[in-house]
Amino acid sequence: MASGDRGPKRYVEAIRDSGLTIYSPIKIGDPVLWIPAPELEAILDKKLKGLSLFGLKLRTRSKVAKENVCRALGYPVPDSFKKTQPRFPGQMFDTYVQKSNNLQVWNEELSSTRRYVLIRVDEREIVSRVKVVTGDALAPLDTTGTLTQKYQATCIPSQSSTELIANLDTDLLRPFTVKNIHNLKAVTPISHPSLGQILSIASVFERLAKLVGETFKDTGSDRNRGAALHALVCKALGYTTYQDDGQFPDIRHQLLEVKLQTSPTIDLGLVRPASADALDVPMIGGKQIRHCDTRYAIFYGSANGKVVKISNFILTTGEAFFSRFPQFKGKVLNKKLQIPLPADFFLT
Repeated sequence: MASGDRGPKRYVEAIRDSGLTIYSPIKIGDPVLWIPAPELEAILDKKLKGLSLFGLKLRTRSKVAKENVCRALGYPVPDSFKKTQPRFPGQMFDTYVQKSNNLQVWNEELSSTRRYVLIRVDEREIVSRVKVVTGDALAPLDTTGTLTQKYQATCIPSQSSTELIANLDTDLLRPFTVKNIHNLKAVTPISHPSLGQILSIASVFERLAKLVGETFKDTGSDRNRGAALHALVCKALGYTTYQDDGQFPDIRHQLLEVKLQTSPTIDLGLVRPASADALDVPMIGGKQIRHCDTRYAIFYGSANGKVVKISNFILTTGEAFFSRFPQFKGKVLNKKLQIPLPADFFLT
């Protein structure tokens, strides 16, 4: 089954034909049965939008939502939902019905490999939007300090304005990389990575090193600064558009995470770069890409309130990340996490 056949619908058909339940294990990246986060969001947003949960008690509302999720994905509805963690272990996700922008996660830490299906209902309690995000995408949204301490590292610029820490990609990824891509018009920065479309780390370095010395407007917020930098990176890599869906890594098509540093502390969220955990992308050449295969582009710069100027660029694999950036230590466990979602969270 080709990866582009019939869009997300192909996953629903395959699951329905398989006879699997929501508790049946599926390998992350399985090209037939594992639904990547973007496609999972597309399916659920289309199928659940307009569903009325009006007048239902909280537990009933949650159950009805989960039943409709099962139907939307092609799974049989179980007689009762087991208290597993997560509630949908086969596809590694939990569901949350959100009438407000305050997400509450009880008795658990966020997980970088888990997906969180956030079902927004309007004032009439009708589903208006479904968003699917990973735990790592949620972590930066916490402004209350209630989250478990996220991974952090230290970035101290060197005298060299550009550094390539890993000259080669990881052993797993290297066979799937190329030196040049001549046409990126048919794909976007958030397309899934595929054979013949992944630049080698050396080629990425050659293209992005040219951004040192560039300036862009300082909009004041880290989020907007990051978006401006991502747009520059996309253009330098050869994409005709800039897109960012908030998932990890930022430029999924190149397995590239982009970070702008105006201070020494690198916030890594819930993802430890050297982790061998599977990444939520379809398999490539029969192999599952891991977090440590991701490439990290670290841009160091200064902001004066008017412009941000890039002074340093460092590129590494996740596998070699901590050979250049020392990791902070420490961890704190909270029993309840309250994450205030941005006002425009369900609008994008």
